[in-house]
Amino acid sequence: MRAFIFPGQGSQAVGMGKALAEASAVAREVFQEVDDALGQSLFRLMCDGPEADLTLTENAQPAIMANAIATLRVLEVEGGVKLSEKAHFVAGHSLGEYTALCAAGAIDLATTAKLLKLRGTAMQAAVPVGVGAMAALLGADIAKAEALAAAAAQGETCTVANDNDPTQVVISGHKGAIDRAVELVKDHGIKRGILLPVSAPFHCPLMQPAADRMAEALGQTAINAPYVPVFANVLAAPVSEPDELRRLLVEQVTGRVRWRESAIAMRDAGVTHFCEFGGKVLSPMVKRSAGDEVATTSIISMDDIEAALKEL
Repeated sequence: MRAFIFPGQGSQAVGMGKALAEASAVAREVFQEVDDALGQSLFRLMCDGPEADLTLTENAQPAIMANAIATLRVLEVEGGVKLSEKAHFVAGHSLGEYTALCAAGAIDLATTAKLLKLRGTAMQAAVPVGVGAMAALLGADIAKAEALAAAAAQGETCTVANDNDPTQVVISGHKGAIDRAVELVKDHGIKRGILLPVSAPFHCPLMQPAADRMAEALGQTAINAPYVPVFANVLAAPVSEPDELRRLLVEQVTGRVRWRESAIAMRDAGVTHFCEFGGKVLSPMVKRSAGDEVATTSIISMDDIEAALKEL
């Protein structure tokens, strides 16, 4: 059994998608459709930068999605592979959940791009710059991370945002609380705490204004039943019902990304092979979480696509 998985923010890089577009008309069509939907030259920004503009949340989110979908579409159209026949589940990390829903036919490409543009803008606007922060805790399991967050909060928001794998957890909240957490890591048996270069504290209660905006937008969005179940971030469980998917996408803005649990749950559901499209960030997390009995493949380039066709 296979799961097709899709990366989240942080996997963007100047030059992403360029070689793929040069090699494939199918990829070029995806990038053009996203540009048309957004009314901006996002693909040019992906190819040429500047990096500071590509890293802006409102640009990074649709760019990462477009790159992953282009990779998948080339595999499907030029390789004759159907996701519905080759994948048993889909999943994505944070914004990657939107990519997964697009890949599985639940939301069309243009709508997905618009939703992610709005999501990025809303998340950026939810908290004034400098008020919030995020930090990666290295050598931390979920129990240590939760204890540290509770100790550092001191009346402010400080919660686990991403439970990525058994060795890496990300916390999010007020800057003062996150700074305190980084200072306290050794006291909680955690190897290191690193402040992340992000512009807002994602996946914590401070994002409620963004969740409200996404609830309004998603309420007006047509969502179909996906071809295969989607492992939802906030549940770490498979979901196929459109209204539940809509509700969980709203919850995801303020809720925890349960990626470690999702990888384990997919393995326990029978998945033996994880195919990551458009990035190579999730595959190591999956291996650390689900163990060596699962195989992972990162599909980014035309060479990767040709190699994957032999396996699929």
